[in-house]
Amino acid sequence: MPEVAILVIVVVVALAFDFTNGFHDTANAMAPSVATGALKPKPAVALSASLNLVGAFLSIEVARTVGSGIVDLTGVDGEQLMLIVLCGLTGAIVWNVLTWLFGLPSSSSHALFGGLIGATIAALGVSGVLWGGVAQKILIPALFAPIIAGVVAFGGTWLVHRVTRSISTRAEQRSFRWGQIGAASLMSLAHGTNDAQKTMGVIFLALVAHGSLDASADMPLWVRIACAVAIAAGTYTGGWRVIRTLGKGIVDISPRQGMAADFSSASIILTSSHLGLPLSTTHVASGSVIGSGLARDDVKVRWGVARRMLVAWLITLPAAGAVGAACLFISNLFGHFWGAIVVTAILIVACTIMWMRSRLSPVGHDNVTDEWEQPKAERKRSIDRELSAVASGVAPLSKPRKRKRRGKKKGTA
Repeated sequence: MPEVAILVIVVVVALAFDFTNGFHDTANAMAPSVATGALKPKPAVALSASLNLVGAFLSIEVARTVGSGIVDLTGVDGEQLMLIVLCGLTGAIVWNVLTWLFGLPSSSSHALFGGLIGATIAALGVSGVLWGGVAQKILIPALFAPIIAGVVAFGGTWLVHRVTRSISTRAEQRSFRWGQIGAASLMSLAHGTNDAQKTMGVIFLALVAHGSLDASADMPLWVRIACAVAIAAGTYTGGWRVIRTLGKGIVDISPRQGMAADFSSASIILTSSHLGLPLSTTHVASGSVIGSGLARDDVKVRWGVARRMLVAWLITLPAAGAVGAACLFISNLFGHFWGAIVVTAILIVACTIMWMRSRLSPVGHDNVTDEWEQPKAERKRSIDRELSAVASGVAPLSKPRKRKRRGKKKGTA
């Protein structure tokens, strides 16, 4: 009976991770289209959710990769393996919600793998991780995916702008709207084929650990349906904080640029899904946005935002791993069953606190496309540069904008 209860907890928490993956990664597909106005925010996430749902059924190659090749299952007790999976998922969810709180487009995939690796090391030692599989399936794709995506998007954006340079801004908005919608739709479909399967692989691993399935069995239909619905539901909630950063924070995206970035991302992710590589859609999408921005002379990439995003990428694996390892140590204090209960309770409390903190500075469909405001430190550096230029006689001092004084209307409090 305790084994069945632990299995149920693992499956529920896995679907919760799938949900966070959906709202965290909505930006990867829809941020450019929302930022340029090609799609309104709410219809954008509805379209993305629908195509994520469809994409989840197109392939299971990535699920097979996640379900094997990362953790050495030799001689591992079934309950212990399920607890490792639970603690790994906890690390991934905590990291997903934390980076969502700060609006950072980090990798849900790497959070998942980091959590699993950390929990495995805490339970089985360093030898419990198949490091060859980690390097081949996680680290190498993580290194090259954003670079390749950036190069492809740079070339595509440069070519599109070259061919259509005579088109006016107004005509561009009208002409490229459907191209952007098509590219964003393809990206959403690609996201479903890659990311939903990662949760399928984790649930499959838990079922094998419980003894409900043989390692060579086919993926159960109910697992595919549950994971597809969970990621689609998460996508529909919006994930507006990350959409704002990716759509407005890194670079001001034009319709042509957004279309090129989305097509570049979708082509790379669909290829990786076909090959069974659990690629980070966040790394690919972010690389495409930066590459497309570099291809335009009239647009500046906000490197301060990009640097913060890069730092989040670098610490995702160890941070999620640390949470996963800590949860494993805590669970060992209470035994397998009660340990699973305690870890789940910690997860619920942590996510509730972060959600309540997000309410202090809400981002929703009504303000996601507002102009990006520079952080105080960045504004101070900009002012210092201007004063330095004035002092050296290079540039005249810009006149401060006059603010209209707002008087109180009669009869108001």
